[in-house]
Amino acid sequence: MKNTKFGAILAVDDNADVLTSLRLLLKQHFATIHTEANPQAIPALLKNTRYDVILLDMNFTKDVSSGAEGFEWLEKIHALDPNVAVIMLTAYGDVSTAIRAIKEGATDFVLKPWQNEKLVATINAAMELSGTRREVETLKTNERALKSALSTATSTAANQDFIIASPAMQQISALIEKVAATDANVLILGENGTGKEVIAREVHRRSLRAKEAYIGVDMGALPETLFESELFGTMKGAFTDAKEDRAGRFEIASGGTLFLDEIGNISLPAQSKLLAALQNRTITRLGSSKTIPINIRLICATNMPLYEMVEQKQFRQDLLYRINTVEIHIPPLRDRKEDIPILAEYFLQSYSAKYRKPAMRLSSAALKKLEQYPWRGNIRELQHTLERVVIMADSAMIDAGDIALSGTNPQSQGASGNGLVVENLNLDEVEKAVIRKSLHKHNGNVSHAADELGLTRAALYRRMEKYGL
Repeated sequence: MKNTKFGAILAVDDNADVLTSLRLLLKQHFATIHTEANPQAIPALLKNTRYDVILLDMNFTKDVSSGAEGFEWLEKIHALDPNVAVIMLTAYGDVSTAIRAIKEGATDFVLKPWQNEKLVATINAAMELSGTRREVETLKTNERALKSALSTATSTAANQDFIIASPAMQQISALIEKVAATDANVLILGENGTGKEVIAREVHRRSLRAKEAYIGVDMGALPETLFESELFGTMKGAFTDAKEDRAGRFEIASGGTLFLDEIGNISLPAQSKLLAALQNRTITRLGSSKTIPINIRLICATNMPLYEMVEQKQFRQDLLYRINTVEIHIPPLRDRKEDIPILAEYFLQSYSAKYRKPAMRLSSAALKKLEQYPWRGNIRELQHTLERVVIMADSAMIDAGDIALSGTNPQSQGASGNGLVVENLNLDEVEKAVIRKSLHKHNGNVSHAADELGLTRAALYRRMEKYGL
């Protein structure tokens, strides 16, 4: 005998005595029993609760014997929830009616008065069928969502190797080796463009979850209105455009790693929802009341000063404690110049292959120029600089004069105005310089810079990606 009751049952019949009998019988065997005399209430009930089995009377007050009304509601139920198992109940059954019910999608057909043991066994069988259908649908939904998530990776870091030439990066590699074998939550801190996602992927690659999914979410580019639906998923009908059940990133990453980039940019209400999910190890899809257990390794990253934000009540202290079991601080590229030659060679090879050009190499003067440049945009700026070099190069040997770096042209001071350094009056160069100045002014705080520039965070992120900032 089973000790744990589970399953949600809805019984719809306009006979109060029938509903009372069903409620008394079924509450002994199943966790949730809802009864309803008016079939018009079915759509609202299905919207609020996901039932495993529906017991549906075939004959209501409009028509006491033909079963036509029951067949109409059977069709409506499957339009609302194709996976729910429906068992038809009737006192006027015959073989032809039963055959029609099965053909039109009913799972089974039960005559009144029923035998209690047989009815419970029929419901159990229907519940197993419903569970199988939902598992298949979940697999399909997760597969579609996984493909979508992988096609919109948070950055080009997915294809970037982990470079550990400098002592600082060697220390980080040793730390990754220790933490990767555990399921400890990891917080990665560093300036924009330092390679935080590369580190996150390296933690996943070395972990026991390496063969499972790695799912990244750019929280800074995620609108507040989509926070719950993207992370926790949605049920069909939860809002106007929700035309099907959709798994969130927590579900898709189940068994693997979930990477939340720019965690410092989410609002306090969103922080509360995230904290609840992490504490309870469960999520609830938007439009559903059913909790779903989650099994993920969480990695977060930000360039924001989280500890200062906690003091200023801009970031929840309990959430910070939850996500930073282990912290990894990535130094800026200007403080680990030993990595520049290897990174430069890597990007030259990558873009030479991408643009079908001969393998390129740097002259000693060109390399010295790269090593002396401050790289305020860090690796991302270096990457985009070398991509431009490959595109514009006329020979395989790259000299110092072939590398255009922002602010290195002495004549640019006269054309910049207001302290902005640009190479020329090209509008893209001017916009890039303005964005860089605003980010520097606000110590890398993207939200504050966006406000000053009159842009949304998402729009500013797009421009930063465009200019390699």
